[in-house]
This record gives sequence, structure tokens and C-alpha cells, in this order.
Amino acid sequence: MSEDSAHDPEDEFRDMLNKFLSGDGEIDPERLAAAAGLPNDPEMIKNLIGQLQNALQSSGDGINWGLALEQAKAIAAKDVVATTPAERAALEQAFHIAALWLDEATYISELTVHPRLLSRTEWITATMPIWTQLAEPVALSIANALTDVLRDQAPEEMSGMIDGASRLMRNVGGTLFAMQLGQVVGQLASEVVSGGDVGIPLLSAGTEADQQAAVLPQNVAAFGAGLDIEQDQVQLYLAVRELAHARLFRHAKWMRLQLMTSISEFAQGIRIDTERLEQLATDFDPSNPEELREAMVSGALIPPKSEAQLAALGRLETMLALIEGWVDVVTAKATTRLPKSGAIAETVRRRRAAGGPAESAFSTLVGLELRPRRLREAAAMWQKLTDEVGPEARDELWSHPDLVPTSEDIDDPAALVARLTGPSPEPDDIDQAIEDLLNDTTDDRPHEARDGSADDPSH
Repeated sequence: MSEDSAHDPEDEFRDMLNKFLSGDGEIDPERLAAAAGLPNDPEMIKNLIGQLQNALQSSGDGINWGLALEQAKAIAAKDVVATTPAERAALEQAFHIAALWLDEATYISELTVHPRLLSRTEWITATMPIWTQLAEPVALSIANALTDVLRDQAPEEMSGMIDGASRLMRNVGGTLFAMQLGQVVGQLASEVVSGGDVGIPLLSAGTEADQQAAVLPQNVAAFGAGLDIEQDQVQLYLAVRELAHARLFRHAKWMRLQLMTSISEFAQGIRIDTERLEQLATDFDPSNPEELREAMVSGALIPPKSEAQLAALGRLETMLALIEGWVDVVTAKATTRLPKSGAIAETVRRRRAAGGPAESAFSTLVGLELRPRRLREAAAMWQKLTDEVGPEARDELWSHPDLVPTSEDIDDPAALVARLTGPSPEPDDIDQAIEDLLNDTTDDRPHEARDGSADDPSH
């Protein structure tokens, strides 16, 4: 073996981290798990250390999102309550009734695929591609920033080691982030009741799955357990909401792309505060890694949003409010037969406004909050449209992105009603010329001969 290979900086750095992960370092594995946002569970800590050791041996350069999926499934599997055949049959029947009620409340057509009943693990598998798409820009930014900070902080004689170890650092940082995401999604799996519960289309895109409704029977039962309301009413109400949400996304096929584009525009502007990260690296106390966790979960490493991010976030929040507001209005109309639909609706609103701990963790993890701030105003706008122009004209606004109400329309729904009910604007010269051409049914134009030339009228 040559002297150069024996002192390879990357191997030297790997040996140093392996020694640390073997328990010979200053950080207690329990404290490391706490810093990664994981519970003090011996089995989970063992898994964390094993995954970090695997990351050191990996020849790839990137984030292994499969870890997030494994982590989320492991969390979801710990609190499984089997759904009885009777409960599943009741939910199937609820969907059937909900579809009939929705037909009376909206002109948006029914689904072509039967709704699904998902376990928590199945929901995780179906939605993880979207979660990783949302989280990846932050994960890469953190991994790259960490490498940059270590390179800046390291003594000159260690620069070779840091340069050679940058891939290892990205792998280790990516592993920690992926396991944090798995923790959040695993917790979310115990909170959400349906496919559209978070507001964005989470089921896999590009297949019939994104046109489906789905509920999690175990979570539906938990939702209704704390209410003094018959379970069948809760099931019917939630089935109507989920079908309304799924129908809307199937009808307005452009909407998924528009939402994900706004999210991508926001995510592309995410940067990590390297000064804050440098300060953490300088002041880091190996015996107290909780400070690192606090910086992660508080969002302190993500600096204030840029103007471009704020604009993208504004578009996203408006669209989410329009979607949820429409779903609220249509659901209220479709569930008038339920004696306690108002009480269930208020529970849904409060639950959505408060957000669960996992949703809060996700917003700090990626700097993106998915709850619409202007939901009540948007719902009031849709209700005024329903009253003034009727449900058919209201639903027609979803047929094209140019027709969808704007933030200004939410502010002033009366002006929107006036536009929809007032006289049509006079067409401009180009529109008039096109209309004249399309409506020209006269037969006084020269007939073309077989050779393409106009017939001579004298013949």
C-alpha cells in the first residue's frame, strides 16, 4: 500500500466518524437521537447509528429517501388498530351516499375510480414521493451549507481532509434529514383522516391514484371518538369532504401542476443561514447537542423569505384557500341532511386552524406552512357566488386557470359577482374578426376547382 493511500483524507475522516458512531466519541447516542428529532427509543437509536454507519460506507452522493419511508412506516406500525369488516362496510356505504349527496350540491362530475380505504402504512407509501419532493431543496441546502461551514472553520492543514470528506458529510447530513422527515410523516399518518386532509394532492401523480378519494379508517374512528356525535354522521361528513376535494382535482387537472409549481418556486429560494450555522459550529458543545436540534426545529437556520418566495407563497396560500373554501361550501350544502353537520364542520375548522404537532414540525423543517390563512374569506366568497349566480356558474370558474378567482376577488366578492352577471364586454377587433370568420356560413365564395384554382364564373 502506498503512503498516499494509507493517509487518504476521506478514509481518515471516515475512520474518525466511525469511531464516534461506535461510542468512542464525546456524544451520547441518546443525545444524538434527540438532536435528530427522534424519541429516546433504544431500537430507534440503534437504527439511527446503523443508518449513519451505512451512510459512511455508501459510494453514492445524495439523500437516501428510502430511509424516510422506512422510518415513517416503523412509527406508523407501532400504534395499529385493526379495522373491522363492519367498519369498512360502513365507510364504503358512506362514500356511496356521499356521492349521491354531492351530485345535488355541485356540477363537477363524480370520480371514475372507487374511493380507497388506506391503512396508515399505505398512506405513507402513497404520499412519500410528494413529501420528499417538498423536503429535498432544504435537505440539499443544509448538507451543502454544513460542508461549506466545516471547510471555512477547519485549520488549513485539515483542508484536504474536509475536501475529501464532503461527500461523506452530505451523506451523513442527508441521512439525518431523511430520518427526521420520516419521523414527521410517520406522525402525520396518525393525524390525517383522508387523502385531501392536508390541502395539497398527496397521492401519486400521473396515475389514476391522483383522481381518487381515500380515507384512513383508523384515523376516522379516532376523529369521532372525542365527539358526542354518532359515528355514522362523522363518517358521512368526512366522506363528502374527501369526495368533494378529489372531484375538484380530477375536474381541474391543471390545478395540481399550478400548486406544485408554486411550491417549487418557493423551495428554490430556500437558503440556509451560514452565519448562524458557523456560530453553532464554533460554540457547539458535544455534551449538549440539543442546541443543534433547537436550531433545526425552530427554523432558525432558514433566513427570512425573499420577495420571490413571498410572492410564490402568496399564490400558494390563495389557491389553497380557494380550494378549501369551495370544499367547505359544497360540503355544507351536501350535508344538510345530517343533524350535526355544523358541529362536525366547526371541529374540522378548529383542527385545521390549530394544526397538529407533525404539521408544525414539517413547517419548521422545510419553512413551508400548508394551512390556508384566508379560508373563511374564501368560503364566504364561494357562498356569495352560490347565492348570486348559482352552483353551475360557480363551478364553471374551475374549468380554466384564467377563470379562477383571485386574491382581489376574495377581498371583494361583490365585484366578481358583478363581472359574472353584467353584460359581456364588447369584443375587440381581433376577437370580432375571428368570430365573423367562424360564423361565416354564406356560400357566396368562389368554389375551388379540383386543381385548387377558383372556378371561373363565366364557365
